[in-house]
Amino acid sequence: MDFIFLCRINLPVCQCLDLVDGYMTITQNRKMEGQHTGCGTRTNSLTRSLSITSAESAFEKAQGERVTLPCTFVLSEEDVGTLDIEWVLIPADIQKKEETIILYSGDRIYNHYYPALTGRLQFTSSDPKSGDGSVDILNLKSTDTGTYQCKVKKAPGVESQKIQLNVLVKPASTKCSIEGSQEIGKDIILKCASQEGTPLLYYDWRRVVTGTQGLPATSVLNKNTGELLLKNASKDYSGTYNCVASNRVGTDECSVELNVTPPINTAGVIAGAILGTLLGLALLAFLVFCCCKKHREKKYEKEVHHEIREDVLPPKSRSSTARSYIGSNRSSLGSMSPSNMEGYSKTPYSQVPSEDFERASGQNQTIASSKVAAPNLSRMGAVPVMIPAQSKDGSIV
Repeated sequence: MDFIFLCRINLPVCQCLDLVDGYMTITQNRKMEGQHTGCGTRTNSLTRSLSITSAESAFEKAQGERVTLPCTFVLSEEDVGTLDIEWVLIPADIQKKEETIILYSGDRIYNHYYPALTGRLQFTSSDPKSGDGSVDILNLKSTDTGTYQCKVKKAPGVESQKIQLNVLVKPASTKCSIEGSQEIGKDIILKCASQEGTPLLYYDWRRVVTGTQGLPATSVLNKNTGELLLKNASKDYSGTYNCVASNRVGTDECSVELNVTPPINTAGVIAGAILGTLLGLALLAFLVFCCCKKHREKKYEKEVHHEIREDVLPPKSRSSTARSYIGSNRSSLGSMSPSNMEGYSKTPYSQVPSEDFERASGQNQTIASSKVAAPNLSRMGAVPVMIPAQSKDGSIV
């Protein structure tokens, strides 16, 4: 608080103008007998104006925690106006305007100005006018980081105080891994990294061994990257290794099991790999051969099936069989002479026709009984046959 005094000391009363944060007040100091009191010296009877008494101006908290931003004040008898307590968030960008987050005025609280803090911001005291304008922010988030200002007004007194809040995120989801072959004589790297956490993060490795937690003598630790290099590893390096990730607000850890073994027989591994590859190729070739053979057999069966159908002649119809039989008999009858008629007449006629001929005759009789015209019979492929008349005993008449 700065004071500027403008005085006239040649008078029995010294009038002083005090400039306090832009507000000018007048104080009077009287001369006392035997003692001169200058305007630059304040007496115990000087009345003080509104002032903020809380002194803390910076806080560092972890995400999820709770913080109380203090703003306690003292009023004077001269402060007779309406009491206003306003909290604002000052943006990092000076070109932006400050935002009101909560306000106490006229014995009422208004906390709907800043949506990001809705439900998480409240006055610490149920009666802020008693001299406590502090606020609580619950369930802190990293986005709550910023500069907050408390303004207390009660005319003619005005006072304000800025508080810096820094919300950090604890390390979390820390994972450990091993890079490199876990063989004797090899270089092995143990890695540790946290998926969450506000920088700066620091990493520390420890080996859990009975009676000791020391690292191997040849190990090299990088606390910033979380890498632990184990040079020329030996079997004694085997064991459980713990990594602790930390920052200013918390820690997190993970562990990994290291098992250093003798080198593997490389020649045997290569031979086994080659043999396995050859067996796999042989099996594949056998499967391909079987598939091709089966395909050829199916193709051959189809071809043979088609060839058999093409070679088989279609069956003769019964009418054509009857016609050929009747034609042969007619030619035989036409060649008969009187000299050989006698032997032919001795043959019973009933023994000549076959079953096919009888069926054909029955068909012809059916056609004849239906009175089919001769032209239609010719078109239907009918052949005219001359049958000689016979007596009852079978002789030709």
